[in-house]
Amino acid sequence: MALSQITFDFGNESSKKNEDKKVLRESVKQKRGRKSLKEMGVNAELVEIPEDDILFQKQYYSIGDVATMFKENTSLIRYWENEFSILKPKKNKKGDRFFRPEDIKNLKMIYHLLREKKYTIDGAKEFLRKNKNAGEKFEMVQSLQKIKSFLLELKNNL
Repeated sequence: MALSQITFDFGNESSKKNEDKKVLRESVKQKRGRKSLKEMGVNAELVEIPEDDILFQKQYYSIGDVATMFKENTSLIRYWENEFSILKPKKNKKGDRFFRPEDIKNLKMIYHLLREKKYTIDGAKEFLRKNKNAGEKFEMVQSLQKIKSFLLELKNNL
């Protein structure tokens, strides 16, 4: 019986498998741990806060409702409440937090500083401390962005 030599070439197949695993890892959404800056930037555009006339129809919003608006965890909202003195939600005897529409506006400004402008917690605190009228400026910028989007939409429809 004659013996024959068998050879294997793993170089191409293993690199292809590694590439497939890398693509698979990138396509799977992270469930745990910190979000990357890229993921935070993408999610910042998905915030669904109602207009002022709708927002002020209710006196209080639960922390779950607020977390849903911002697409964040309730634990992160509680953490921001502890870190930023401008957030003062009401608490009932049970300890449930209820956010007023003014708190949601302040939270929107904090979210903008942290997620869109990429400030650190300390940097955002200092920015808010130095700029007492930052809320007014933020609201003005938001209204100008709405006008800009309306005009661009109008232009596209012509």
